[in-house]
Amino acid sequence: MSLHPIPEFMPNDLDALAGHEGRIAVFADIDTPLPQITRRADRLTRGAVARAVASPDFAKLRAGEGLTLNWPAGLEAEALHLIRLPRKPDAAALRKAGTSIGRAHGTSPMLICADALPAAPLLQAALLRAYQYEAQKSEPKPGFGPIRMMLRDPDAAQADLETVLARVNGVHLTRDLVNAPANVLTTESFAAQIEGLASLGLKIEILDEDALEAAGLRAMLAVGMGSECPSKLAILRWEGAEGAPLAVVGKGVMFDTGGVSLKPALGMEDMTMDMGGAAVTVGLMQTLAARRAPAHVVGLVGLVENMPDGRAQRPGDVVRSMKGDMIEVINTDAEGRLVLADVLWYAQQRFSPRAVIDLATLTGAIIIALGHEKAGVFANDDALAGVFLKAAGDVGEGAWRMPLDPAYDAQIKSRIADVKNTGGRPAGSITAAQFLQRFITDGTPWMHLDIAGVALTKGESAHAPKGASGWGVLALDALVAAAFETR
Repeated sequence: MSLHPIPEFMPNDLDALAGHEGRIAVFADIDTPLPQITRRADRLTRGAVARAVASPDFAKLRAGEGLTLNWPAGLEAEALHLIRLPRKPDAAALRKAGTSIGRAHGTSPMLICADALPAAPLLQAALLRAYQYEAQKSEPKPGFGPIRMMLRDPDAAQADLETVLARVNGVHLTRDLVNAPANVLTTESFAAQIEGLASLGLKIEILDEDALEAAGLRAMLAVGMGSECPSKLAILRWEGAEGAPLAVVGKGVMFDTGGVSLKPALGMEDMTMDMGGAAVTVGLMQTLAARRAPAHVVGLVGLVENMPDGRAQRPGDVVRSMKGDMIEVINTDAEGRLVLADVLWYAQQRFSPRAVIDLATLTGAIIIALGHEKAGVFANDDALAGVFLKAAGDVGEGAWRMPLDPAYDAQIKSRIADVKNTGGRPAGSITAAQFLQRFITDGTPWMHLDIAGVALTKGESAHAPKGASGWGVLALDALVAAAFETR
């Protein structure tokens, strides 16, 4: 995890600018008087800041983007970052500004001259972007330097720091899990890491294969039969309020070869991210515990590995789900829905939740539909979907509502069993969601998030450098705060 020194807050101190060694971030906008701190930076640099603000390059910037003045005369700083931002920025502009600062942050101390700007969203975005995964390198890069914020009201910012760090650390944990290779993060080591979260007040339970067999989760067990790594179900309970819980279910396929229906070799190395839904679930549960959320939430993650082997399930096999539905396995590479089918049913039977949400890197079809900008949202409840889509928009995580319709069930109708595990390429993400909906009890609000396109990206995403994004922790945390907390 990209650990940072705990950020510090200080009152506005114009005299501190000249002697700060490291990097300084200040703010300005065109056709607007320079803020007081930025004016001081301008005087110290003998008008360099004002000239930069008047330049064509600055005028081309969008709100939240910036220019860098390296080794500015009149300052001890190695760089002055001039961020374009209106005096009353909206949430998107603040996030963009924080991201610009986080991208520039390195081993040197960073001084953010925020003045009257909202500190929490600015700092959160900066810390989210200032991330690096170095765990597998023989010579890892040094960690990040300290961050200090200069503010009119540092006490107010200090009061929000615990919540900011809870969210940032939850996202960073999710990224670390998704970035980790499958020979390091196995079903057993992931379960052990989950058990360590009990120190935050989470109640942890790990079910082994014998317990899964006794409970009837045979569809999930069938996925892992070809692997030497034992399948496990991890349950994380945060009991911050009374009443029925929200259940969050994550697909945790630690590595997906496709099984007997083997994937092409090209790009298979990225299948270390097929446990992205489980990673988001665990990151969310850590966040809720760290910020002491007044909510009752249970997270369940099915941990398996899909490998080809003499014991592996075959195309044409029929397996019995915990619900009792008989599933014809058409393609062993459509394995995540088998895991989710059993864990969704188990969650409802054991915990009688108020609502159920599942997350999974489920289909390549959702990438064809939405690319890498938005996750697919499928829901049987308009209110739940609406609150989530607003929450995702508020935190800057892309999501788009996709259809559910009984007409698609014909594609997954089996000749010899109750249902097939895939309906082919047409509407592939929709038929996968229709399959999962079979395992939701009547009257239970449910939402399925297909995160295959957003969990791991080849380029920089909204809050992260290329690689694991941690998408979903912020949106789900905002959803819990908006709809599932007791006041």
